[in-house]
Amino acid sequence: MKKFIISMFFLLPLVITAQPFLTAGIKGGINSSKVTFRKSEFTSESILKTHVGAFARVGYGNVYLQPELYFSAKGGEVLEKGPNISERITRFDLNNVDVPLLLGINIVNGERSNLHIIAGPVFSFLASKNIEDHDDFSKEYLKDHYYGYQYGVGIDFWNFFLDARMEHGANNLYSYPTENLSGKNQTFMITLGFKIL
Repeated sequence: MKKFIISMFFLLPLVITAQPFLTAGIKGGINSSKVTFRKSEFTSESILKTHVGAFARVGYGNVYLQPELYFSAKGGEVLEKGPNISERITRFDLNNVDVPLLLGINIVNGERSNLHIIAGPVFSFLASKNIEDHDDFSKEYLKDHYYGYQYGVGIDFWNFFLDARMEHGANNLYSYPTENLSGKNQTFMITLGFKIL
């Protein structure tokens, strides 16, 4: 991640051209998310969810800031390793309001399309949360908010864009203090956006 961000800033003097712009639109897509734990007896499995919301871009030349606001369903399954097979012991089902603030750079410009890289922090607020009952897991130990970072690559074509991003939690989404059990969000996202303005 550090190398990715550093490379973006080294590209700044190469890609800036003098033309300010502002765009906004809607976006939606799919999430493949899971909650990861350090304890070796647990493994995490991803589940498919969706997200939908809005975005804006304000920039100068080939560099822009992209704030977003969207509703995102996330979660994941937790398996306990057995002698022969892993057994599912719980499932996280979460509905978030996510607010990323991303830096984007167009690295390849075409006549009707361009290729961009994008990265930045994301702030997540839980609107609803549910965990299947288990001795080690209870929804009372889920945080109401957490933060992380996103990075990825995408393509703009006509009034659309298509992004592929990774999201990693920077702090714990789940923390069970008496069991020293904590978990973080990890999500892979595919997003299709449409520019209205």
